[in-house]
Amino acid sequence: ADAELIMHASIAHDIGKIGISDSILLKSGPLSGAEWEVMKTHTTIGANLLTGSPNPLIQMAEAIAISHHERWDGGGYPMGLKGEEIPLAGRICAIVDVYDALLSKRRYKEAWDPADVLAEIERGSGTHFDPTLVDAFLQFAPSLTPELEASFAREEAQAAAELSPV
Repeated sequence: ADAELIMHASIAHDIGKIGISDSILLKSGPLSGAEWEVMKTHTTIGANLLTGSPNPLIQMAEAIAISHHERWDGGGYPMGLKGEEIPLAGRICAIVDVYDALLSKRRYKEAWDPADVLAEIERGSGTHFDPTLVDAFLQFAPSLTPELEASFAREEAQAAAELSPV
């Protein structure tokens, strides 16, 4: 039940980006220092959008929105939480968010090879990520590759279909 709640709540992890200017969100190159400071506010914007609900799903989404960029070593944002001060759902979503971001092609970067993504997550164990969660993630992550490849193929086919003249 907890895993299912996290799965559904995590969809809203970046909901705060609705309050970030498209000039920053859609920028094709690296962000300036000032732009990066604005981008980091998506965590608090998202939590503020979700705050106050009696619904456990929305409460979990709020906790994820505010904490998914915290780091195990305390170097994250917005609160500089460290270790188990970070809600478990936020620690889980931190790993999954980086996994997704590195595997995905973005305006400012190409998609990484799955093996390189897993190596990067392993490198972040104990600094960026909860080491116990990294160990658990690395045990099953290789089994995700076929499913992800099929998903990427569907996305590419859909994008090609949208671009082709009717």
